[in-house]
Amino acid sequence: MKDTREDKAARRRLLLDRYGHAVPRYTSYPPATRFIAAQDAGQTYARRLAAASGDVSLYFHIPFCMRLCYYCGCHTRVVNDYGPVTDYLALLEKEVAMVRERLSPDCRVSHIHFGGGSPTMLTPDDFSRFMENIRAGFNVMPDAEIGIEADPRNITPPHVAAYAGAGVTRLSLGVQSFDDAVLEAVNRPQPFALTEKAVALCRAEGIGSINFDLMYGLPLQTAEKVLETMKRAVSLSPDRIAYFGYAHVPWMKKHMALLPEGSLPDAAARLRQQEAGGEFLVAAGYIPVGIDHFVRPGDTMRLALQTRRLHRNFQGYTTDGAPTLIGFGASAIGENAAGYCQNASDTKTYFDRISAGEFATLRLLDLAPEDHPRRRVIEALMCYLEADTAAACAESGLPPESLDAELESLQPMAQDGILTLEGRRVIVDPEYRMLVRIVCEAFDQYAQKGEGAAPRHAQAV
Repeated sequence: MKDTREDKAARRRLLLDRYGHAVPRYTSYPPATRFIAAQDAGQTYARRLAAASGDVSLYFHIPFCMRLCYYCGCHTRVVNDYGPVTDYLALLEKEVAMVRERLSPDCRVSHIHFGGGSPTMLTPDDFSRFMENIRAGFNVMPDAEIGIEADPRNITPPHVAAYAGAGVTRLSLGVQSFDDAVLEAVNRPQPFALTEKAVALCRAEGIGSINFDLMYGLPLQTAEKVLETMKRAVSLSPDRIAYFGYAHVPWMKKHMALLPEGSLPDAAARLRQQEAGGEFLVAAGYIPVGIDHFVRPGDTMRLALQTRRLHRNFQGYTTDGAPTLIGFGASAIGENAAGYCQNASDTKTYFDRISAGEFATLRLLDLAPEDHPRRRVIEALMCYLEADTAAACAESGLPPESLDAELESLQPMAQDGILTLEGRRVIVDPEYRMLVRIVCEAFDQYAQKGEGAAPRHAQAV
């Protein structure tokens, strides 16, 4: 007899109870918790910039908000006037000049992304001027994707006109929920009409693609409230929807303790919310990508999924295939074939270092030879729900059996039907895509496992 929908849901809950635990998000491998402080980080970063070639992507971190959202896990701070933003932009432009001096003029910029914080806090004139500076200093490709994370609460017609004039191709609107009680609990009052207006402004100005960020696992949230949010979201026809689980890490972000006590859904309720939202989006015609993205059939991310050109980085799933990511601003992370580097997270240290004409890079991680195949396997699992460990090892010049012990450790999950092992290929059943991060952990040689491990990550679902 074929399992019913209810049977499958019960099975997922059982397996989540069995295998679920805190695990990295695997937006990088090794995870950012493995980055280490290094006295010569700035010099190492300068050498890596000079060695870069081919396509590069640029990330600009704007670490300011008008109001603190209690769920926020980003590096940001609340400002009540624009003065600190003006000062920060001046140093950001100085950092741009420092990078430009070292980067080969032959490098082509294929992607530009503004994150935060709230990049939409920048005035329209400041954003336009900054983008003019970027285009003057770098070889930005005509078809470069330029994206900005946007807060619907501070988007005005002049903002959107500035984005369109600067060539922005994608806006990611921070929505999280359309339930007023949920938004009040997380200190983010945001009426539906604001998001509706922002979408209309973007389309009127010809900005080609609109994303929504939605969340489950927030205070007072239920599966029924998630479905209402999804209905309202789909009514605005976004091209992509990122549907994340709230990561409750109050030991890292103290403000998360301000959430109403006892209001967070438990693991079973989080799973019901995740399932309800995902099922609704699939029924509405969206294609699931990885563990938490849903896209329209004609979206470029769907094409990247089909042609195996999908990637995962610190902004989540992306079509950005550039081998070098350059991060600008406080806490920004860069990436290349040699490893990762991160700027100072606090704005004061960033200000001091850049003001002195020094790179603000403080933390590094150099990839070891054995990291490369693990990195490839983990990214493939996160993107495609399957990976060939022998091929990943061969690409790194390692014997095909190098990850056999890790494959063997997955046998219990194979016996439970979560995945299939075909030789040295791992294939995760899409029914259990929510457990992919736990599958990835099998290949993470840095994972802290066992009951004595200190909490460093949020729950898998």
